[in-house]
Amino acid sequence: MDLSSKSFTDIMLHAEDTNYYDIRKKCEGSLRYDFSRGVASMEKFLNQNSVRDSLGVGKIHFVSCSTKVSLAMFVDWMRNLEIGIPPLLEDGTNLLVYAGEYDLMGNWLVGNSRLVRAMEWSGQKEFATSLKVPFVVDGSEAGLLKIYGPLSFLKVHDVGHMVPMDQPKVALKMLKKWINGTLAKSRAHKEKLFADM
Repeated sequence: MDLSSKSFTDIMLHAEDTNYYDIRKKCEGSLRYDFSRGVASMEKFLNQNSVRDSLGVGKIHFVSCSTKVSLAMFVDWMRNLEIGIPPLLEDGTNLLVYAGEYDLMGNWLVGNSRLVRAMEWSGQKEFATSLKVPFVVDGSEAGLLKIYGPLSFLKVHDVGHMVPMDQPKVALKMLKKWINGTLAKSRAHKEKLFADM
């Protein structure tokens, strides 16, 4: 998050019990979301022996929100990724940064979009001037996509922090297209349309 701690605290004092992971919602439960819908089914599915065997994770018990993992990741908390990511881009490592438009904590504009625009790498200018194109799922615009070279940024519409929970079909399509290397086809098609005009 790129908001200063003081600014964020000031905002939340006025927002009362608003969920800062999705400003359209009120807080529910200790983690600000009601995870009773879907999470129990997911945990049950992922903890089946056949699924564990298929994933090759042995007897590791899956939990959707692990305090142990969270504490281990504090080493990376608030780390300036603007320094570490550019060498990966220069090596051709594909990077997808996505954010929900209603997430205040992982703010799409102040944090994520600014991060990808500010990173100094050989494609920085081209990324900044590349077109934003609709990311379409089932014939409807589900987000806005910006791509240059190995860097992709997607602002996902109608979601907060939990993109797969709020828009599972959109999240799956995004992930499949990125893994298959076809996320950029949306942009190529849009550029062809402009070139044909």
